Order: sequence, then C-alpha cells, then structure tokens
Amino acid sequence: MSTTVLYVEDELFLGKIVKESLESRGYTVAMESDGANATALFQKVQPDICVLDIMLPNKDGFAIADEIRELNADVPIIFLTAKVQTEDVVKGFNIGGNDYIRKPFSMEELIVRIQNLLRNTPKSSTPSENSEVNIGKYQFQQNRQVLRWGDEERKLSFRESELLKLLYQNREKIIDRRDILNLLWGNDSFFNSRTLDVYVTKLRSYFKEDPSLEIITIKGVGYRFVVG
Repeated sequence: MSTTVLYVEDELFLGKIVKESLESRGYTVAMESDGANATALFQKVQPDICVLDIMLPNKDGFAIADEIRELNADVPIIFLTAKVQTEDVVKGFNIGGNDYIRKPFSMEELIVRIQNLLRNTPKSSTPSENSEVNIGKYQFQQNRQVLRWGDEERKLSFRESELLKLLYQNREKIIDRRDILNLLWGNDSFFNSRTLDVYVTKLRSYFKEDPSLEIITIKGVGYRFVVG
C-alpha cells in the first residue's frame, strides 16, 4: 500500500513539480491549492503525512494544522515556508507541527524528511484504546488533548499532550531527557532542549491543584513523574 501525502501549496508550478516527483517515488499525493479546502481533503483521503505551505489563500498552514490536530493527534505535519522566524517555529511546534523546511528546498531533502517522520511517528490510536486516564485529581482525555479537573478543563497543545502521555506511560520511572527529545522532536538539539524545558514548566503549572503530582528533574539525566 502506497503512502498518501496531503500536499497544500498555492504555487502551482512548484506544486506540480513536487507532486510529480513524489508520485515518481511511489507516493500517492492529494494536492490542494486553497487553504479553505485543505481540512475537508484531509478528512476525505486520511493521509499518512501532511506537507503544508504556511502562506496560503483563505486559510494559512497554521490554521489548517490546528484543525488537523483536532481530528488526528499523530499524523506527521511538515511546514514549508520562505521565512523561518523563531516565533513562527515556536507557533508551529505548539500547534503540533513536526518539522520545517525552508524554501527553496531540494526534493531529496523533502523525501528524507518525510521518510524520517514516517519512521519515527507512532501509528494513530485505535478506537478501542483507552483514551481517558485518571491522573490524581485530573482526567486526561488523550484523543481530545484535554486535561480536566472538577468543572474545569484545559485544552493542551499537541506537544503538551504527547509529553504528558509519555511521562504518564513511564510514571514513577526515570525517563532520559534525550529519549524524550528524540521521540517527540526527532533530535536533541539545543533549541529543542530549551523548548522541552518550557513544556515541562507548563505541565507543572497545570498540576498545581494536586500537590501529590510532581514532575521531578533528575539533574543531568531526565525526569520522573510522581503520581500520588
């Protein structure tokens, strides 16, 4: 079975080249040039990976990615952009993007990035999988990326949700910092490492209503999630 790529690009000449190049490598490509139609196409073709230009007519790549994450927490998303500002990179990762490629790019680079993400991204959860777990006073709805306590609920970003899922699955154990970075970001670069620090701080603040929950930093090693 071939891999299906959702490709959203409004530069039609570039889009034609990329589409034909991917198809020549055995990929099935569902292409759309109007951002407003991208999410509907995603739902129709259920792609294995998404390649989204950021600057698009009617709806930008960030908005499309946000809608896709509401439907699927796991499908890899690559952003294409002519400019990579730090704030754009952070915004894209917060929404749930997995990678960035700066324009202009080579087809070999795009194909390698696609292959790498497909190899390192877990398959989507099956409907039978338990999507809600109790963590102290909280309920973590994994499929919805929501943390609930009492009558309150907080919508988590894709990265927050994935990090919490990883910490919970390894609760009471020490999980290596490098393993977290490689699993969730694909590498342990300095930028990703600092981003991980931000996410850990956010998760700690979310659990302030239950002092029995603690994300402990094991200096020079990683983290341990203590649950009650």
